[in-house]
Amino acid sequence: MKSFAVFDIDGTLIRWQLYHAVVDKMAKKQLLGPDAQSILHEARMIWKRREHPNAFREYELQLIKLYEDALPHLSAVQFDEVVEEVAQEYKEQVYTFTRQLVFDLKQKGYTLLAISGSHQELVAHIARQFGFDDWLGTDYERIDGAFSGKKFVPSTDKKRALESLIKKHGLALKGSVGVGDSKSDVAFLEMVERAIAFNPDQELYALAKKYGWEIVLERKNVVYNLKSDDGTYVLA
Repeated sequence: MKSFAVFDIDGTLIRWQLYHAVVDKMAKKQLLGPDAQSILHEARMIWKRREHPNAFREYELQLIKLYEDALPHLSAVQFDEVVEEVAQEYKEQVYTFTRQLVFDLKQKGYTLLAISGSHQELVAHIARQFGFDDWLGTDYERIDGAFSGKKFVPSTDKKRALESLIKKHGLALKGSVGVGDSKSDVAFLEMVERAIAFNPDQELYALAKKYGWEIVLERKNVVYNLKSDDGTYVLA
């Protein structure tokens, strides 16, 4: 049974949120309604000004709502064109640490998995580029070239999503690696032998300290690898 490594994608391998990039580009193309771009800009600026602790989450929820409200009026062709543009724009905008880790683990024969909240079509682009073996993203059902409104979101339960991939490929937990940047990734980080909190948000940071997981911070051209040492973190 092969060992595996599981990665979140947005903010972990790619330097931005791919789901956000898709919706933002669609808003700029006036595919989400005449007011979508200004609504997104206002919500994003509230977050960028850090006006309150939940500003990013509220911005994200507003972004998802704008997209899903417009979904019945979007064609799959329009969506696929935007996905291709975003994939080409962001495919090289990656973090040094995770890019090298993906390469190193691939060389060691690991099965590489990705579980993301971004659109399945976009996750597939990025995953194929970096040699992942399998991946799961948000899947909006298509019927006759249009979106039905139904969706499958594996990122809401990343433990179950990872369990399904482990079973599908006959993988072993021994030697397993997980890399995530937010609280939603805790579900799979708790399952693996080597859990890495990469540029963690506040909630993941607190849990990483509690469990003694590795914490890796990448800023500009410097990578800081922190390891737990008797309740405190030191540079590795």
